[in-house]
Amino acid sequence: MQNEKTVPSSAPYPGQGISALPELGMLWAESTGSPKVCVAVLDTLVDLTHPCFDGAKIDQLQTLVPMEVNSSAELAHGTHVASVLVGQHDSPVRGIAPGCRGLMVPVFSSNKGEVSPCSQVDLARAISLAVQQGAHIINISGGQLDSSGEAHPLLANAIRLCAENNILIIAAAGNDGCDCLHIPAAAPTVLVVGAMDSHGSPLDFSNWGGRYRERGILAPGEDILGATPGGGTTLRSGTSFATPIISGIVALFLSIQVERGEKPDPHAACNAILRSAIGCDQQSVPDCSRLLAGRLNVVGALTYLKKGGSMEMSESKSGVPDLNPGSEEQGQNPVGIGVEPKTFATQQPSPGGQAAGLSPPQHAGAAPTVQSLASSATSSVASGQITPSGADGGCGCGGGKGNCSCNGGSKTPQLVYALGEIGFDFVSQARHDSLLQHSGVNVDDPAALLAHLKKVPSSASAVIWTLNIDSTPVYAIQPAGAFAATGYDVLREFLDAQLNEGAERVSVPGYIWGKIPLTCSVTVPIIVPEIRGMYSWTTGALVAALAGKVTAKKEESVAFQKKVAGIQNFLDRVYYEIRNLGVAPQERALNYAATNAFQLEHIYRNAIERGLELDSIEVEKSPICRPESDCWDVKLVFFNPTDRLGQARRVHRFTVDVSDVVPVTVGSVREWAIY
Repeated sequence: MQNEKTVPSSAPYPGQGISALPELGMLWAESTGSPKVCVAVLDTLVDLTHPCFDGAKIDQLQTLVPMEVNSSAELAHGTHVASVLVGQHDSPVRGIAPGCRGLMVPVFSSNKGEVSPCSQVDLARAISLAVQQGAHIINISGGQLDSSGEAHPLLANAIRLCAENNILIIAAAGNDGCDCLHIPAAAPTVLVVGAMDSHGSPLDFSNWGGRYRERGILAPGEDILGATPGGGTTLRSGTSFATPIISGIVALFLSIQVERGEKPDPHAACNAILRSAIGCDQQSVPDCSRLLAGRLNVVGALTYLKKGGSMEMSESKSGVPDLNPGSEEQGQNPVGIGVEPKTFATQQPSPGGQAAGLSPPQHAGAAPTVQSLASSATSSVASGQITPSGADGGCGCGGGKGNCSCNGGSKTPQLVYALGEIGFDFVSQARHDSLLQHSGVNVDDPAALLAHLKKVPSSASAVIWTLNIDSTPVYAIQPAGAFAATGYDVLREFLDAQLNEGAERVSVPGYIWGKIPLTCSVTVPIIVPEIRGMYSWTTGALVAALAGKVTAKKEESVAFQKKVAGIQNFLDRVYYEIRNLGVAPQERALNYAATNAFQLEHIYRNAIERGLELDSIEVEKSPICRPESDCWDVKLVFFNPTDRLGQARRVHRFTVDVSDVVPVTVGSVREWAIY
């Protein structure tokens, strides 16, 4: 690529653009990274056989990206980014945080040697996987140029999931050289990274934009040394490679916190970096807007973090003196170095969330591009979307001499509890035509297909059943095992309920096991469903079941209607405002709460008595849980709309155990007041 060149493997720092960083040496004297700090890299596959990863603590997850590699070009971008982060210090590439745990989550595949698109839905899926695997930082050296800067709702909610759980997403600003926005960088809680040269001047290709002025930081992005597939090294430029520098610096800050017995606080580290940034007043450039919030100031950021009470600096482990507490004020570091079957519309559930993507780089080191989702009522998506192979292999991560464990070394399939609507597809045009010829009906017409499946139930297994969110297929549903036939019967009945009884939503708990391409040029994960947890319902029927019967008394009737409205409000917010893919434990807990919502009747009865309205819905790790369980608290916060400031807000929370494929509530609803 243009501007790339090979360099001697003995280069002392991650790249020539930051080779003179004394601040890195000082940070490394404090910590070279803790394995308790996890940085997820959402990128291409990584060549984990490269010498720089020998001894590194790296897991490479299986995603929708095919694990088969046909050329080194398929590995180049992710390998370079990963090496800047966790390259070992006794190797050709000295990464910023070699002691931290690296979590490689492939999102960008390849086509004839070039990087292929990644949809926003798939990016959301990868973010949820990273959250579940314990990531503190998520590095995304890519994005989609978009004038609005508004992410697809599923991606926006995945980003919000991170913000609510103190997980920091760090994303590239983009390499278009314009006052423009990229997704996900434009999201409100993402730390944006632009690129500067060794003198602290913004590089010509580095994007800037209004949303980046408060959340953007410039870092070295020119001639950054990194690993190439096969064992070599090269210099590459771009915001893609400035981004892992910031991710590495944040990882070191968190490692210092951990090693001092403190809880890692990614968003405090982000705040410190932004507040200590060196702006135009300290080192002017012709167009100050291109500086974003300013240049990286490692010493100032660490000092700010210390002043915030997050950590206390002492003499380092190697005897290097404390970082100068006054460095920020004195302007040091001037160039910024450094979800029971047959439960339908009139019944309540029994107790018990694409786009075209990545375009070729516009110049050396260009960030991969995630393009926006465009869906239609026929469950189709826009052209240009990623179309990987449907083959589902084994681990296949090729992990550096036994260091890669693929999905944390566990072959246990991923749990999922998703909400959506039932759809159908065909694995190929040949399958479609075969069904058409054998059935004699228009298999594209849901009613005609359903009538055929009622006559010939065995044909149900020839259809690819999908779970759709906003008319977009996000999962395939494939019953398996001794009761597979029962599973297909349930899917037929769910489709019948949608078409003829007005059912609006289904819940599908199960295991993710493999992936499959659809005829709409989308590849989706396969859910092997747990039938005992599958439900179909209308929101109105669920609300009516939860609220009970209205009485003739006027006062009670008014309270009843308020309760109905309150429960409806909660469900609508889960179904629409915070819809999700049901992968992370927080998402599964919330989706189960919206399916088996019996706790809501008690909560809303109390809220109505106090004249309160719902403010927020949150999910937090439960402080109390049974052994070998995974418990999360769904927390509803209420306020008095007539006395917001004078009356305390009221918190109601209940616990959901998501350790099994079908979640279950634990204990009773707790409540208290907060001010």
